Amino acid sequence: MKNFGRVLKIASRRRWSLLGILITSLIIAVLWGTNIGAIYPLVEVVFEGQSFPEYTEKTITETDQRVADLDSRIAALQDQVADATDDEKSRLQVELETAQVKRTAATDGIYYLRKLQPTIDKYAPDSAYATLLVVMGFLVVGTALKLTALAINLLLVQFVAEKTSIEIRRQFFRKALHLDLDSFGENGSSDLTARLTNDISHVTAGLGVLLGRLIREPLKMAVCFGGAMMVCPRLLLMVMVVTPIIGIVMNYLSKAIRRASRKLMEEMSQLYGMLNDSFAGIRVVKAFTTQGFERAKFNAATESLYRKSMKMSFYNTLARSSSELLGICTVSLAILAGGYLVVNQKTHLLGIRMSTDPLTVGQILTFFALLIGASDPAKKLSDVWSGLQRGIAATDRVFAVIDKQVRVQEPAVAREVARPHSRITFSDVAFQYPSGPTVLRGIDLTIRHGETIAVVGPNGSGKSTLVNLLCRFDDPQSGSVSMDGVPLREMRTRDLRKRIALVTQRTVLFDDTIENNIRYGSPGADAHAVVRAAKMAFADDFIHRKTPDGYQTKLGCGGMRLSGGQMQRIALARAFLRDPDLLILDEATSQIDLESEQLIHQALAKFLVDRTGVMITHRPTSLAMADRIVVIEAGRVADSGHHAHLLERNRFYQSLCGADFQKAA
Repeated sequence: MKNFGRVLKIASRRRWSLLGILITSLIIAVLWGTNIGAIYPLVEVVFEGQSFPEYTEKTITETDQRVADLDSRIAALQDQVADATDDEKSRLQVELETAQVKRTAATDGIYYLRKLQPTIDKYAPDSAYATLLVVMGFLVVGTALKLTALAINLLLVQFVAEKTSIEIRRQFFRKALHLDLDSFGENGSSDLTARLTNDISHVTAGLGVLLGRLIREPLKMAVCFGGAMMVCPRLLLMVMVVTPIIGIVMNYLSKAIRRASRKLMEEMSQLYGMLNDSFAGIRVVKAFTTQGFERAKFNAATESLYRKSMKMSFYNTLARSSSELLGICTVSLAILAGGYLVVNQKTHLLGIRMSTDPLTVGQILTFFALLIGASDPAKKLSDVWSGLQRGIAATDRVFAVIDKQVRVQEPAVAREVARPHSRITFSDVAFQYPSGPTVLRGIDLTIRHGETIAVVGPNGSGKSTLVNLLCRFDDPQSGSVSMDGVPLREMRTRDLRKRIALVTQRTVLFDDTIENNIRYGSPGADAHAVVRAAKMAFADDFIHRKTPDGYQTKLGCGGMRLSGGQMQRIALARAFLRDPDLLILDEATSQIDLESEQLIHQALAKFLVDRTGVMITHRPTSLAMADRIVVIEAGRVADSGHHAHLLERNRFYQSLCGADFQKAA
């Protein structure tokens, strides 16, 4: 519930809209109760063949006569009390106090009626049927006003809920972009997508329920209960004995609904992940003809989702049924108690005084109508409560990501390094991923500006981790990575990464034009700069000749319209346009054809002049470009030097080059 309070805090920024919601809710509630209360004049006035002036005159006359009779009775009792014995005096005193209470109730009951009598006589119709027309006209106008207020209320609620949803989505997406890289491995982007879409939709629905029905319906109930209390407060209190039972049942069901909602949303996240895997790997699925296997996994996932959905529906149905049953019990108890009082013209029930005078048919019918009017909002509140519990459960899942601590923190006071830098230094660097083995064990390495180094080593030796630390996707547990003596953790990540361009083995292109994909990361670059970068990467030729709209060609999701070599050259053009001090190539040419590799090497040979280059590669042609080759084994720098020297003294390097040369041959 604490996290849902944070949602309400965001929603509270729309103060005028919230005020409008409250005002329209009050209008709806008052008109709801007033429309129901119209049954009283129908029964007591119209169906008795009277007009309002006649009813007013008759009521005042009868009350005045009754007050006069009570005054006489009170005077007589006072005289009797003065002459009575001690035994009789207590009985007479009770009768006297009862008569005085009745007199006070009678005079108070017609106080406002007497005040309004001149206005009623002047403006109210003077026949029963005309009075019926007025009452019906009031009902129609009241209903129209109520519906107008309801329409405004619904629009305001939706406005606040959607604006709040947008703000939460922005916060979530902003935080998701700053999460540690292994968070995507642990949760998967599908889980984040599920929370960003499905869960926040539940949050929005829960907020809409809270600001809408959870304000309107209790107010409608309050107006109805207030009207019933004006008719007979003690009878109302007696029939409300089942209220604590409703509270206990709804408290139990709310916890069950929240648990079921959380499990349902977790299942939905898993389904998102399965769909993401199947669609992203569709080529593998088709190539290995595993469509049946994927269908079986999907069917199992949807079956599990179905079971959790049915459990959720069961609790929702139970909440609705319980509240409706308890509501009808309340109304039935009221009808039994009220019917006994009216039919027998009694003022006491089970020895307890319910009213000073016997209730009239009009009063008890109005009492019943108001209770029934209160039962409708109560029935709706069961659905409202279920929706609110789903929203609370979803809020916890959403804020679990927003509140997640990231390991890479911005420095309180950032330091700057002049461009270009002189050297990058790894000093006794050790690193271990959370819940994983130690990857780097005391790495010592210096990279001079203008130097191109190649990093080689067995799988899992820590090569990519080295790149992650250099880009400050993570910080080492011990030791430091520094630039010109300034530890990277003391530099702003934005300032550091502006110096770096990264090209990875898995080329990432966005569903946008070729021009915007090259410009990605350099939004201020103009079209001419984009073309120059493309020419440097030997991409301009195929962009013009092999794409339908040149630089304005939409690539589609993941750049599916291009070959691997073409995609890699666009990624390289993107890196060139960034004009970095440090270019990092993480297996960037490991999965492309020979022609593309040759073109990329030509581009790199020109671009890396007076820049620092770090290549993770096992390709002999790429290794030949390096000024120095660093061999990483078991998380340590095993050797470093030129190609020829390493061939003489390093067994791993010998096996690596020997195998590659055999493949090339």
